[in-house]
Amino acid sequence: MSSLDIFLETIKSEFDDDRLTYQKGLPTFHPENGQEAASLFKLANKQKQQLFIAGFGNYILPEGEKFNNILVVKTDRLNQYVQIVKDDYYIKIGAGFPLSEINTRLQESKLWLPHASLPFVGSVGGAVAGGLNSMYETHELPLKKYLIKAEIVTPEGEIIEPGSVSFKSVSGYDIVKVYCGSWGLLGMVVSATFRIMPTEGSEEYKAITMQKLSRENLVASLDEKNTTNDSMYSKKIKAKFDPNNILPVLE
Repeated sequence: MSSLDIFLETIKSEFDDDRLTYQKGLPTFHPENGQEAASLFKLANKQKQQLFIAGFGNYILPEGEKFNNILVVKTDRLNQYVQIVKDDYYIKIGAGFPLSEINTRLQESKLWLPHASLPFVGSVGGAVAGGLNSMYETHELPLKKYLIKAEIVTPEGEIIEPGSVSFKSVSGYDIVKVYCGSWGLLGMVVSATFRIMPTEGSEEYKAITMQKLSRENLVASLDEKNTTNDSMYSKKIKAKFDPNNILPVLE
């Protein structure tokens, strides 16, 4: 038996039968909450099994020989509609929830999230991980501007919740922003909390346009042959967050 086969047998003994499926021939694990994802990641570290985080969009398709020994972890069941806090202007939503459906949920409360009106076909987690960005007139308007908190499973299997729902938080670097544009290489987004706005001012944002998602720059910055200062910094962050390389860079 291969190391992956042994790992799959462990999963079958630890989790309910329906958590493990095969999609396009690839073994795929479907956690239904953060605790299940964290347990899986801890097992992966123990058995040195590499993982690949996927949503339901088409931005990174897990296929090809590079996935032969990889377990895909899919966020499709982390699609819980969690919480709208109207008075404090934020929404907490599962990573597997379609980004484009958020404003439908917010409509009754007369609130909205600008990026949920973009033609993005994918999940909340995918939008965060991909660093969804838009242009408003001549200015960039990134999704991370509205991301204020998240529930994250780290590569080592810990659950953290960086960020704050308060309007004024502790000064310093807002670590939750690190996960925007990380393409699933620093951990798995379980839920995201966004600052939302009254619909009264939404008309002026109707003309925002979506920018193309690309992971090429991130992959290039993590290339061992790249010796630029930015690359060295990126590799230090990756090594700090994922010391056992459970979430490898798959080009």
